[in-house]
Order: sequence, then structure tokens, then C-alpha cells
Amino acid sequence: MFKQRVVFVHGAGPFGAAAWPRQHGMALAYDALFLRRHGFDPVAGPMESSFTEDTAIILRSLADDGRGGAGGHVVAHAQGAIAAMMAAVQRPDLVFSLTLVEPACLSLTAELPATSAHVALMQPLFDVRHQLGDEDFQREFLRRMFAADLQEPSSVEEKRSARRLRLQVPAWEAPLHIVPGVPTMVLTGGWEPLYEEIAGYLRETGAVHRVAAGGHRPQDSAEGDRAIRSFIADVSRSASVQAS
Repeated sequence: MFKQRVVFVHGAGPFGAAAWPRQHGMALAYDALFLRRHGFDPVAGPMESSFTEDTAIILRSLADDGRGGAGGHVVAHAQGAIAAMMAAVQRPDLVFSLTLVEPACLSLTAELPATSAHVALMQPLFDVRHQLGDEDFQREFLRRMFAADLQEPSSVEEKRSARRLRLQVPAWEAPLHIVPGVPTMVLTGGWEPLYEEIAGYLRETGAVHRVAAGGHRPQDSAEGDRAIRSFIADVSRSASVQAS
């Protein structure tokens, strides 16, 4: 039985299937792929992030790899939403729908107040990220972004996670300046004006906007998971009706 593909793209934290615990069960109804962005590997050391490489990873995952058809739905969180939108701009024929969870698409809203304030706060930190240690950068990033204190990384994976965070290229430097013409839903946690501003911008360009509990990870809540599944199912049904 042919299953439509759904590609999941993580943010700057957990990667692969670990980034989408609520969505594992979607593999029962879809051909679900939980991607690893460039520089995220359980064995190899972290590398500088790349919007271009991430976009290529997504597009390769949507190719016809012998499954009987190309394309699929893309669900992306935070920084992963940048490459997801870039993929949809490049190949809208392959992206059936976009679900953007707390999307860090700051280059689209650079002139708006919440985004401008965020960049002004974070730019000085990113300017010196290559002079800082991994833990020092992570500590200051969390303080500025979430007003949270850092628990010192102790395991090998925690230390790699700190390095990956430091090696993320600032989201506002992404070469993303237009919105793709594909069915799009934005899911936010309703906690941070920055993401609500981005969601508002995308809503004005035709996206659906849903808010669910869960802070920066609304996909982990029952309401957020339900919104993701419902949107993809609705798009699939609509496409089936149009094709018949």
C-alpha cells in the first residue's frame, strides 16, 4: 500500500526521531522520515550549520527513491523551518504542505519590531561565538533567549549539543526572502512575541496559524500533535478530491 511521505526536520536541539516523540505514531499512516540536519550526527563531531546543505537534505528525502512517487509533506521546527521553506521555494512541486513549528524565519520579518529587538539582543553574542567556548556560548544564549540558567553539560552528548548550538549560523542571515506558494500551517506556543510575529506575517501571506500549549515545543502537546496530524490529513484529502 502506497503511503504519502512526511519529512520531519528538527531545530537546534534534539535531532532525528528524538526530536519528534509525539509524532512517531504517524509512521503507521505515512512514510515518515525523521531527518538529521547538516552537522547533526550521533557519532561524527558537530559542524557549522548550512542552510544550503539542509535544503539539499530535505529535497533528497522528497525524491522518488523507488517508492512509486516523489514529494511529500514537510514538518519543521525552529531553525529547521528555514530550510523547509527554502526547499518549498526551490521545488514547490515536491512539497505538498508545510507545517512550521515555532519557525525561526527571521529574515522574513527583519524589519518588524519583535524580530528587530531579538536580533539586536542576540547579534553581539553571535558576533563572538567563535571566540567563546561551547558552554559559555550556550549559557549566554539560554539566558538571553529563554531567561534560563544552564545546567552544566556532563555527558558526551550534552557537550556535543552545546557545540552544535554554537555552530548554528544566525537565523536572520538565511537567504530566505519570499514565501512559497504551498499549503502552510504555522504552529506556535503563544509564549514569545518573536514567533507570534513571524506567524502573523505568514498568516498574512495565506498560512493557517494554530496555537497550542508547550512553549517552544508545542508539537509535544496533545493539542499541537493533533493540529499537525489534522492539517496534513486535510491537505491530503483536498488533493485527493481535486485529483478525482
